[in-house]
Amino acid sequence: MSDKLSHIHVACAIIKKDGLILATQRSATMSLPLKWEFPGGKLETGESAEQCLQRELQEELGIVVRVGAGLEPLTHRYPTFTVTLHPFLCDTLQGQMILHEHNAACWLAPHELATLDWAEADWPLISLLAQQP
Repeated sequence: MSDKLSHIHVACAIIKKDGLILATQRSATMSLPLKWEFPGGKLETGESAEQCLQRELQEELGIVVRVGAGLEPLTHRYPTFTVTLHPFLCDTLQGQMILHEHNAACWLAPHELATLDWAEADWPLISLLAQQP
């Protein structure tokens, strides 16, 4: 058995609407149960981060977004794996949001994001977003 921790790459969407940002809460059965996160998912082989976001947001939330500017990737080491987040600023385009995998979702002002219990990897993004006007 290898002692090397797995390293996953995840595309995540910072979806803005009317000055608010979408946060989603992981289900109790997912890894990092009930932690809040920016929606998205693991990149599949041969898939761009933008393609991953479109696929994951459609599968998990039933929405289609316009993927905008990418932010600097962030890497976080959890005790059992390492994750590199590839965040993108997005706008909602179409679809009625339906939570297929998440426990909850909410729209918050940037300065309100820190009130939730976020997955550790997302904290640098929350700090960055809270500084924006």
